[in-house]
Amino acid sequence: MKQRKVPLRKCVATQEMMPKKELIRVVRTPEGEVLIDLTGKKSGRGAYICGKLECFKLAQKNKALDRALKCQVSPEIYDQLAREFTSVEEQFLAAKDSEDNE
Repeated sequence: MKQRKVPLRKCVATQEMMPKKELIRVVRTPEGEVLIDLTGKKSGRGAYICGKLECFKLAQKNKALDRALKCQVSPEIYDQLAREFTSVEEQFLAAKDSEDNE
């Protein structure tokens, strides 16, 4: 049986290529709001970050999200994303573990 191609994306913080399912997508919608997209299907410009809080903090420090999303991300939005990221991180890791078990 032919093996399926796994889509790869680059983490904006670590610059490491990883399978798309192992990364969390942050999207800038056409309306200009920045939010976390777990489905990977929301319209807008997306940037991918490893599912670890350290990677998110590194991206914030290096302003990697600003460059990847091609817009200025305000400190308030970074704070909001940090709060969302900690809650999403647990869901993301649980979903990843369940996929690995299958």
